[in-house]
Amino acid sequence: MSKDISGASGESGAPVTFINVFDIAADQLDAFIVQWERRAALMSAKPGFLDSRLHRARSSQTRFQLVNVSHWESQEAWEAGTADSEFRARTHAARTDPHTPVTSSPGLYDIAAEFIAGAAEVIAGAEEPPVARHR
Repeated sequence: MSKDISGASGESGAPVTFINVFDIAADQLDAFIVQWERRAALMSAKPGFLDSRLHRARSSQTRFQLVNVSHWESQEAWEAGTADSEFRARTHAARTDPHTPVTSSPGLYDIAAEFIAGAAEVIAGAEEPPVARHR
């Protein structure tokens, strides 16, 4: 079941990250991934779409077997893209398919802190590591 995330806060026009975690049985993953790829292909043609990756857990014991991370130019672009009637029909079909029961937890996110390897020199013998940038 998905949650309404239309009230997400953030700076208007700023890039956003859409993250959706999926609680799904390990034996249902392949069928779900095929359908996810079709939905992602549809979204990739939408204005403001930047990229999307579906991550698969390495262990079948992991609660969230799949994690989708997508980047959009803005919340407005994401909202317009997800308002597409074909996309809505496909996501509804995925949520209600009795053969591949899945629970999703979607949300829009802004970067809270960032650390990039190699962005700060580590001085030999320094007492403290480089500090992450907070936004």
